[in-house]
Parts: sequence; C-alpha cells; structure tokens
Amino acid sequence: MMKALYSGVSGMRSHQTKMDVIGNNIANVNTYGYKSQRTTFRDVYYQQIKNPTDPDVIGGVIRGGTNSAQVGYGAQIGSIDTIHTISGYSPTNRSTDLYINGEGYLTVQTSNGDTLYTRLGALGFDEAGNLVDVNGASVMGWNVEDYGAGPEYTPDYESGKTASPPTVSPLTIKEFDNFKNITINADGTITGTTKSAMTDPSTTVPEDKIVVIGQIAIANIPNNNALVLEGNSYYRAGNNTGNITYEVAGTQGTGELVTYGLEMSNVDLANEFSDMIITQRGYQANTKIISVVDQMLEELVNLKR
Repeated sequence: MMKALYSGVSGMRSHQTKMDVIGNNIANVNTYGYKSQRTTFRDVYYQQIKNPTDPDVIGGVIRGGTNSAQVGYGAQIGSIDTIHTISGYSPTNRSTDLYINGEGYLTVQTSNGDTLYTRLGALGFDEAGNLVDVNGASVMGWNVEDYGAGPEYTPDYESGKTASPPTVSPLTIKEFDNFKNITINADGTITGTTKSAMTDPSTTVPEDKIVVIGQIAIANIPNNNALVLEGNSYYRAGNNTGNITYEVAGTQGTGELVTYGLEMSNVDLANEFSDMIITQRGYQANTKIISVVDQMLEELVNLKR
C-alpha cells in the first residue's frame, strides 16, 4: 500500500508541473515571439517481485517459462520541450518591427556582453544610431564603414560554395543624423537617404542618395530545440545547439524579413484548455489514490481494536 501512496504523490507532483507549464503558455498567448511548451511524463523505478524463467524439461516433463512481475513507483517529468513552430504575422504599422518569414533568429548582445537569440523583432534606433531591441540590447549584423562601397560582408553561395561563417558585431549607423527614410529590406540590408553630401574613403556620396548603411544578420541554429530559455523573449545557445552561423536573411534556409509586423505567439488555446482538463483529472485521480490508501491504512490500524 505504501507503494501506491508514493505513486500517488509522484503523480500529483508531475501533474502540478504540467499545470505550471500550461499556465505559462496561456499567460503568454499574446506575447509576441513566444514559443509554447509541452510536458511529457515517464515512469520511474520498478521493484522486481518475480524474475522471469526460461522453459525447461525436468524428468521428461515440460515446464513452461514464466514472465516477470514488477511493481512501479509512479511517474515523473520526462521532458519540458519548447515547440518552435513558426507562427503568423501580426501587423503593427511600425517600420522597424520585423517578422522572420521562416527559420532563423535575430542575434543581440546585452550590456554585459552576452550573446542571445530571439524571434521578437521589435527593434528601433537610439539617438546614437545603434539598432536595439525593446530591452535595449544591441542587434548584431554587419556595419558599413564606407557608404560608397556597401556592406563589409557579401556572401557567395554560387556553384555550391559555402561562405565561411562571418563574424558579426553590434549594428551602429555611422553619421546617423545625416540619414532619412531609413528602411529595413527583406534581405536585412538597412538603407537610408542622405540629407547632405558625405565624403567617405572611396567616394563622395551626394545629397538625396539612397545607400546601404548596415545589414542585419540572421542566426542559423541547427538544433533550436537545445536553446535555453532566458526570459524577455531571449534564448541562449546550449551544449547541443550545433555550430551556429550567421547568414543573410533568405539564404541558407533562413527566412526573409517582413517589416511592419511581429510574430504572434504560437500558443493554441484550444489545445491548452484540453490539456488543462486532462491534467486536472489526472491530478484528481492521483489524489484519490492517496485518499483510498489512507482509508486502507486506517482499516489496518483498526484491526487491533
């Protein structure tokens, strides 16, 4: 009977954790870029009551084989997985809001130097021309030092060639105040129109000239299921994420960028409420085990009366 008591307790704990995950999913149903989670259970330790035996012949008499008999000790959490399915586009009418139409992540660098990844493309420029996200972290990409020459990184995937993984740095627009009509394009290039003539090392850029002033990099993560949740819509690379490379949006399997919108949460409310009912009933069933075992133990104790 004590085994059943322990099984009931383990089942309650497992269902409590699953309910915590469901509650977090529902709480983030309107969180841009949020990826829902799921909980799986697994059985645990088994006590061997009877060992299996092979069939045998003893004194000309055939004795058949027997199967093992085992008693389990309940359930525990097997995994809590993040579901990285791509969700829909939500219009925001803000030119620096980005939706990644496919695989890939934006890369940011926090104030303490940590490199993190996110699907939340709510970006903006500060007064110094730094491209930052809603938390003030710097967005990573390729800067343009010479506006007459274009981006410092140009990938070459022709004829089966694979470009070496380029290094990225925080995007800072040089002479930011001298640009207007700043636009982020589908391939991540940032273009702007000069307000006045500019002299760069290689050429003179005239007034009202549209030039590339930066390019956003998209992180290509081979195993995004290994990403570690950091909060604030961030992920951190784990031990099993694989070799992360930085690509131009729309190349090497990454999605193009769509402006004026953000990615919606991929939480399915119908599925979450169904799981909530199942989890609640599972929890109730496990509490019933404890209640019944308690009654049986009470009857056992009362035998001495």
